[in-house]
Amino acid sequence: MAQLALNDAERQALLEAYPAVFVKSFWQRYGLAVGAGVVAVYLVFCFFFFNVGAVLSDGRWDRAGAYLQDWYSWRAQPRLKLAAGQPVDVQWNNRAQYRTDGPIDWLVPANDGSVLVTFGSEADSLVVRPDVVTVNLNGQPHDVAVGASGVVLPEDAPEAMTLKGDKVLVDFGFAGSAEIRASQVHIQRRFLGWANFWFDTKSAFWGMSLPQLVSTIVVGERIDPQMSNLQLAWRDFLGNGVWQHADIISKLIQTIVMAFVGTLLGTLVAAPLAFIAARNITPNRAANWVMKRTFDLLRSIDMLIWALFFTRSFGPGPIPGIAAIFFTDTGALGKVYAEALENVDDKEREGVKSVGAHTLEVQRYGVVPQVLPVFISQSLYFWESNIRSATVIGAVGAGGIGLKLLEAMKTNADWDKVAYMVVLILAVVFIFDNISNALRSRLIGSRH
Repeated sequence: MAQLALNDAERQALLEAYPAVFVKSFWQRYGLAVGAGVVAVYLVFCFFFFNVGAVLSDGRWDRAGAYLQDWYSWRAQPRLKLAAGQPVDVQWNNRAQYRTDGPIDWLVPANDGSVLVTFGSEADSLVVRPDVVTVNLNGQPHDVAVGASGVVLPEDAPEAMTLKGDKVLVDFGFAGSAEIRASQVHIQRRFLGWANFWFDTKSAFWGMSLPQLVSTIVVGERIDPQMSNLQLAWRDFLGNGVWQHADIISKLIQTIVMAFVGTLLGTLVAAPLAFIAARNITPNRAANWVMKRTFDLLRSIDMLIWALFFTRSFGPGPIPGIAAIFFTDTGALGKVYAEALENVDDKEREGVKSVGAHTLEVQRYGVVPQVLPVFISQSLYFWESNIRSATVIGAVGAGGIGLKLLEAMKTNADWDKVAYMVVLILAVVFIFDNISNALRSRLIGSRH
């Protein structure tokens, strides 16, 4: 195709006719670069203002890694007490990970009073005696002398063995570690999974493999004559003293109910008040202003602050949580509803008015059908969002699983239980998010 050539007069005419196309302003030319530069400068300022470099350098990354491992694994932590002339005494913490009357394959007492602790195999193990602890690393033995004067690190100790103060630390990698002192050896033996998740050591089903468990439930003789094995297994699962499934599930349901009731009350109150706030519905500027400022007040105070206020006023429990959600949602939904009302099509209202309808009938038949899908859609979205929010406000005493989650984190030893509750929360949020999206899609789709 032949190209058209423009003379100077034609070019000048085009420039005068369309100056915005051919002559770009400074911001049109360099606005993106200026914006990127401002953001970069702001980020650099934040880096130094919040002292991010020092925070990162001083962070306990080793501790963070150990906590992360506790999410998907568990640690057995026996203490081996040492006393001259006495057999090594094995003591356990209160988590009851093993039965006291059963053997443990990686912790084996010997006839001479010593104890063998294996970390995967005997090539990586400890032989603990009252006067010496033999550390086997990759099949190589290293003797740590133990006595009243303390512990002595052997000269041939590898990097995995270090002397720190009055103790020798031995690192076996993911399999665990040992802390050798003059009077005791503290063992940390790590395993994948969550210990005793299904049944605690008091249950008759403890220690069973999945095939054994299924066989016992389906065809095995009744363990308890008063109930079937399936009922007994369900009771033992909920009554697990370590994992507290019944209490956690109860708190999770409480959180869902808190979110639902708070959102429902907020919807029921915000909807009629929004009609007062909408200028095209209530032609009274004073009433519009007062109602909109009320919505601003309610939503400007964060839900967490409301939860703290009501918890201090009425004590811990789900009622303060419901009240906090109700107050916050009333303000937020009221603003959203009022904006939806102010954008309705007046033709439908005029049509209803033209047949002599009363003011309430005009709103009922000319306005409500237009905004109802929006109202319900926004309420569903807030309900789904409030399930997450209810978890947070629960941590300050407003009940629900948030309080249970905070209790587990405070112990600094129940990170596997924290992971369990996080998984439950994620599952619930995922389910209700999909339900909410499906309902909103149907409501919005029904308008076309």
